[in-house]
Amino acid sequence: MYVFRGRFISLNEVEPMEFPFGVNKEFRCLKRTDLVKVMADNLPTGTIRTNCQVLSVELDPVTKFPHLMLSNGSVLRAKVVIGCDGVNSAIASMFGLHRTTLRLFSTSVARGFTNYPNGHKFSSEFVMMSKGQVQLGRLPVTDKLVYWFVTRLRTSKDSKIWKDPVLIRQSLMESMKGFPAEAMEMMRNSKLSFLHLTELKYRPPWDLLFNNFRKGTVTIAGDAMHPTGPFVAQGGSASIEDAIVLARCLAQKMFDDKNKTEETTINSAMAEEAFDQYVKERKMRNFWLSFHSFLVGKKLDTTSSIIRFIILAIMSTLFRDPDWHSRYHCGNL
Repeated sequence: MYVFRGRFISLNEVEPMEFPFGVNKEFRCLKRTDLVKVMADNLPTGTIRTNCQVLSVELDPVTKFPHLMLSNGSVLRAKVVIGCDGVNSAIASMFGLHRTTLRLFSTSVARGFTNYPNGHKFSSEFVMMSKGQVQLGRLPVTDKLVYWFVTRLRTSKDSKIWKDPVLIRQSLMESMKGFPAEAMEMMRNSKLSFLHLTELKYRPPWDLLFNNFRKGTVTIAGDAMHPTGPFVAQGGSASIEDAIVLARCLAQKMFDDKNKTEETTINSAMAEEAFDQYVKERKMRNFWLSFHSFLVGKKLDTTSSIIRFIILAIMSTLFRDPDWHSRYHCGNL
């Protein structure tokens, strides 16, 4: 389903106030599992190994190529390693970005789907509702399936209920008192098998400025490099941008002559140059995305009107265009 507009609804006043955003902008929503399956199905057989976790990576003192220590006790020797192992990345530790350096927002997020067998009546639009420190986002996937998310302050119960979808739903219903009946019904009828509650981890944006993100022929991408909150909805997009830029930098080294039709086998020097170019292209883009998300997250976290005013002042100065992040083009592959 194609969605071409957004609507923000504030429920903090006596009468709800509405503000349009993203007019004539295209929104699309699909299941993450569907996207992963399509991508995996287009890879050569044997490319993906499951049930095998990377514990650490080290550079061979002689060849300078990386060795990966795996959870099954084996060692994988590679020429090039690109760590895309998420927010809890083991490979990022090689760059001093340990899991212990991650910070937590005071906000948690729940995500889910609600199925409407006879069809829903929602318009083809992305709707955001806000009441106090609780926000609900709603986006139709098809005429019978709706994706939604809820952000609210973390509670002491979250660490106990995060594996129990029934308790998650109950907690969300309690948090959403005062929301419209259609929102409460959507929550009440949500599919338990797709209901998730997670803490929001992030890495301070300034950590991106003071790291070259390359050691030998090892680099990182996606959440392994720049974990942020979901507040500007660019985490997945930024990871795809990383992949495009990284692939382009490597391809330029492998096909260094425009007239060549056959690739050159990559060596360590070529990989290092490609990775350095990739980091150079991505560093500031990822910094500004992370900084914007950081400010929005802190604005939601705080109960101080003074801090909120300061954050809004910074955002109005640096991010005057609310759609700045969606106007970026990382270039062609």
